[in-house]
Amino acid sequence: MLSDLPIRKIIHVDMDAFYASVEQMDNPDLKGKPIAVGGSSKRGVVSAASYEARTFGVRSAMSGVKARRLCEDLIFVKPRFDRYQEISKKIRKIFYDYTDKVEPLSLDEAYLDVTKNKKGNPSATLIAKEIRERIFKEVGLTASAGISINKFIAKVASDYNKPNGQKTVNPEDVLPFLEALDIRKFYGVGKVTAEKMYQLGIFTGKDLKNKSVEYLDNHFGKSGRYYYHVVRGIHTSEVSPNRIRKSLAAERTFRENLSSEIFMLEKLEHIAKEVSKRLTKSKVAGKTVTLKIKYSDFTLQTRSKTLPYFISDKSIILETAKDLLYQEKLQNSVRLLGISLSNLNTEKKAKQIKPKKEVSVQLRFAF
Repeated sequence: MLSDLPIRKIIHVDMDAFYASVEQMDNPDLKGKPIAVGGSSKRGVVSAASYEARTFGVRSAMSGVKARRLCEDLIFVKPRFDRYQEISKKIRKIFYDYTDKVEPLSLDEAYLDVTKNKKGNPSATLIAKEIRERIFKEVGLTASAGISINKFIAKVASDYNKPNGQKTVNPEDVLPFLEALDIRKFYGVGKVTAEKMYQLGIFTGKDLKNKSVEYLDNHFGKSGRYYYHVVRGIHTSEVSPNRIRKSLAAERTFRENLSSEIFMLEKLEHIAKEVSKRLTKSKVAGKTVTLKIKYSDFTLQTRSKTLPYFISDKSIILETAKDLLYQEKLQNSVRLLGISLSNLNTEKKAKQIKPKKEVSVQLRFAF
């Protein structure tokens, strides 16, 4: 029962078209124009699109060639991740003025638990409004926010009044809100899953709620139980300010497909160097090296090897990646290579973080 669960005041803040908005802020000539952060070449991919570009159907993860077809006047801008990180730090500094329970998901979004907050403000709605106003005043960008009793609903709500808006889903409104929601709006339901649900006659939260846990388990495996609970407003994951990194990776897409392992060795060296650099910067090491191979037909393959000791040195990462490359014959020409390191020495720290005890409260909760 929802009333038996601990009710928190969770805010999900999501910056509006973050990368593109930063570029428009830094270059006034780009304001009001359709821009895409990313590459326009044959291999280029859109990292972010301004709202002006989105009206033409341009979206992140879309190929630059397709984006150009959709919008002839599209302006491509090279990404500046150092700048995005700089802005992200300023935004997070604002978050920490309200609570230490901040869980960043990426440079442009984060969860905040303001059940108890530094301002002593009982209204999560007013806190979210104040945070958004400060971001605009102090940073120059707009943000949207979702406010509710748990992370799942707050995440869904933050997309409701984008851009530059917010939505609060009060405790008593949670179930009606979820029942009326289009199944495509459920966080965790991707395009393929949505199509499968449509085929099963599941179009809204209400349709999903009418299915038994056994039915959902049979059709969606482990995810079935997740869908069964979230549509009932049950999502007990806490805002975790101590999220432990579980892997670290780097990858590269090539202008031309590579057809021989010999041509890939130089590329792997650059990727291994980048992974080592990131490991050193994060002060971590790992045991499991994974080689990611994406073929010209977009088939994806991974090959992994676990070492008996932690590594962060470029030479060892590279040698292990080479072994994995030669482990078996390539299936096709290759368009992308990546190296990741997992089984990090941060996992010991994760085990030491003990979950806090929760106290159940009534649904009458001021939002």
